[in-house]
Amino acid sequence: MEVLYKDFLISDDKDKINRQFVLDYLAQSYWANRRSPERILKSIDSSHCYGVYYNDNQIGFARIFTDGATMFYLCDVFVVQEYQGQGVGKKLVEIITSSQEYEWMTGILGTLDAHGLYEQYGFERNSERFMSRPPQGRKI
Repeated sequence: MEVLYKDFLISDDKDKINRQFVLDYLAQSYWANRRSPERILKSIDSSHCYGVYYNDNQIGFARIFTDGATMFYLCDVFVVQEYQGQGVGKKLVEIITSSQEYEWMTGILGTLDAHGLYEQYGFERNSERFMSRPPQGRKI
């Protein structure tokens, strides 16, 4: 899957992921700064990953892991500060959450500072940090 949004490319081609870029960013993040590089690389290998690119340079990332049937966990979502505020993070979350692959699944995530973003895509606060998203496939 590849989607062009403005001047950005959003792709789930894992071969395009710049692993060093992801390692460097996550090492500075509040949520993953205690993970070892080996653990981060293993998580990339074991997940459905999305990269965001501008002029062939990676500027964002997200990953999902799932049981493939009932639940997905959205994590490690980021866009570097220089490109924030241009709607690309919203587009990334929109692409992921609107995927037919995940529409029948319950989605969960953890965040300290982006509740408003995820609420736009059906996630609901369950506590101060964790949010869940009920399956979106059938609305009654």
